[in-house]
Amino acid sequence: MDFAKARMLMVDGQLRPSRVVNPALLAAFREVPREAFLPANLGAWAYADEDVALGQGRVLAAPLIVARLLQLAEPRAGDRALIVGAGAGYGATILARCGVRVTALESDPALIARGRAAMVGLVPPGGLRFEQGPLPLGWAAGAPYDVIVIEGEVPSLPDGIVGQLAEGGRLVTVLGEGRGRSRAVLARRIGGALSTLPAHDCATAPLPAFEPAPAFQF
Repeated sequence: MDFAKARMLMVDGQLRPSRVVNPALLAAFREVPREAFLPANLGAWAYADEDVALGQGRVLAAPLIVARLLQLAEPRAGDRALIVGAGAGYGATILARCGVRVTALESDPALIARGRAAMVGLVPPGGLRFEQGPLPLGWAAGAPYDVIVIEGEVPSLPDGIVGQLAEGGRLVTVLGEGRGRSRAVLARRIGGALSTLPAHDCATAPLPAFEPAPAFQF
């Protein structure tokens, strides 16, 4: 498979026609080999317009979902960003290529190991670091962040992670609305208060770490 050609087709056939217009992001999507962040047996699915299942409820989200979420966050060179549920770090690597200083939080050590191997040669020194820990807690040691991206569907904005957002910062994720519907949202901290606006319909897998515990029933 010609992965370089597939990357170009992804950008020109999936991202640009769907209003992904940020020049730095588009350049990064052209340059970062998505297949490097997947097991070898799944590489052929790297550029399909759909999530790639990784097992245990985790996915590498479809390219368009990643691109629209990152664009919604309005990343700027020099920003400090936290990616929650980063997986092997594909989205985190894209942001780091845009000059953002990224902390990629992941709970699965196997995904972290794959990501650390995949990022070699793709990001500037100090541009991206992986941390392992429970996803709903965020990573307070690096707070506050200008950008927080929760990569997956969650039922609500987690208070602990919201508290790690800097003044003027942007938080983006996908909120489940029930009945199989979900929507990307953008939250901003302005004057200490959080303002949340819906952005666009967005269907991706829920992050298992954020699913509520089953209620006890008699």
